[in-house]
Amino acid sequence: MCDYSLHAVASRAAEAGETLVVSGFYGTSSRGFASPAAPEVAVCLRPGTEIAFEEEACREGILFRRRTGDRVARFRHVDVDNPTIHHDALEFPDGTIVKLNDLIVGQRARILQLPAEPKPATPKPQPAAQATIEAPEIVTA
Repeated sequence: MCDYSLHAVASRAAEAGETLVVSGFYGTSSRGFASPAAPEVAVCLRPGTEIAFEEEACREGILFRRRTGDRVARFRHVDVDNPTIHHDALEFPDGTIVKLNDLIVGQRARILQLPAEPKPATPKPQPAAQATIEAPEIVTA
């Protein structure tokens, strides 16, 4: 949901249709999404969440801001095998992946669609035990 670096920050799950803003969080060097009404609370997205930026998304460059060329993206986790780096990222339609930590603070986006809830595993019905029918004992007097 939220990157490991945001575990010390108050957080909540994202809601469909809400507007988010890219924020830096006090006491961390991490960036992520927050509600404009509560910028100190990280809004956690699940992989597969689709978002649309109000304007073309921008990320940090070496000297200047770099435009991504797109306004829509899908949230995903990257580099999950390395526990010491940021994992939260956006994948844009052309396949470009941008980590949330590289986004420009202040950009606004709206959640278009949350991923489907995973279905709980349903146990397979067990075959009924074979009942043994015994013939009644015949008693003669």
